[in-house]
Amino acid sequence: MLIILICILLPLLVLWLSYRFPVLNKVGSIILVYIFGCALGLAGIIPDDEATHALQNSIVSVAVPFAIPLMLFSADIKSWTRLAPPFLKSMGGGLAACALSVVIGFVIFGRENPQLYSAVGGMLSGKYTGGDVNIASVKTALGVDDKTFGVVSAYCMVLSAIYLFFVIVFGKKTLGLILPAFKDDREKVDIDLKIENHDNELFLGLFRRDNLKDLGKALLLSVIIIILGAGIAMLFPKEAFQSVFILSISLLSIIASINKRVRAIKRTFELGTFFILIFSVAVASQVSLKVLSEVDSNLLIFSAIVTFGSFVLHVLFNAIMRVDTDTTLTSSISLICSPPFAPVMGGVLHNKAVIGPGIAVGLFGYAIGTYFGFGLAKLLLWL
Repeated sequence: MLIILICILLPLLVLWLSYRFPVLNKVGSIILVYIFGCALGLAGIIPDDEATHALQNSIVSVAVPFAIPLMLFSADIKSWTRLAPPFLKSMGGGLAACALSVVIGFVIFGRENPQLYSAVGGMLSGKYTGGDVNIASVKTALGVDDKTFGVVSAYCMVLSAIYLFFVIVFGKKTLGLILPAFKDDREKVDIDLKIENHDNELFLGLFRRDNLKDLGKALLLSVIIIILGAGIAMLFPKEAFQSVFILSISLLSIIASINKRVRAIKRTFELGTFFILIFSVAVASQVSLKVLSEVDSNLLIFSAIVTFGSFVLHVLFNAIMRVDTDTTLTSSISLICSPPFAPVMGGVLHNKAVIGPGIAVGLFGYAIGTYFGFGLAKLLLWL
């Protein structure tokens, strides 16, 4: 009950503090929630045990399916055609960056145990193109033992948390130094549909009585889409459930957004962002350094090379291709951390236009991640 209350009340507290203190308002609610969540985990206030992590993952599993439809109901699909070319470039750059970072790590460490490091490289490339579903699939396909899999997964969790903290808190300003800014060539921007424009009315008015009817409609429609998405996913093999489920609810939400009455529902994006805040607390509070108490330094460094190398090389490739900052960050976080993080980055960037294409990039990673990781692992043995 304490964990659930923290995941709900901390976002409310952050929103209230952002209203009262303009300096916090400028930082942004998602960044603040993520920082506070990490602090709770590192301070030991949140227990670091399997039962707690299971509950946190359950909260994530509930928050994400609600956030995606709510954040896509107001989607401007026409703008996505304009965004497709840079996102395709960025996706290609991300996959190439991941593969190259794995090769670099293998060249450094792989000679001492080619079988081990090729398998670990395959798992990491599956993880950073498709998420936890694909790292598990690559593990099974390559016959990796449970101990190695557990250690690599633990390192991924810690390293991904560091990556997340950087891109959420510093990503926009840092990448903006070398990448072009996102261009929105529409003449008119609908302020009501901005992700988080930081006016005081945005969240404080979210639960006003005159908004409750619209929010009820949005939640009901979201529940229907979630049920339909789960039904579709159940028609596929169990290991494909997560990726098919995310794909289904995203597609159904986009289809729903074509209807003008759906797009006219007030405050859907803000309510979706509130679910993202809950999601962010549940994810960030899982951060713990206990996993580093017994470190295999070579495996940890290898994993760090792949994690951060994928990001750095991705940025460099995108700089060469002149891909903008928002597209780079959204596609990067969707590949490295999975599609549900695309709305998180969209919220941080105050740019809802990148969310749909960002989710699409991550879903493509879901689709090819297992094959990408397995193929790369076999290729490494030929080096």
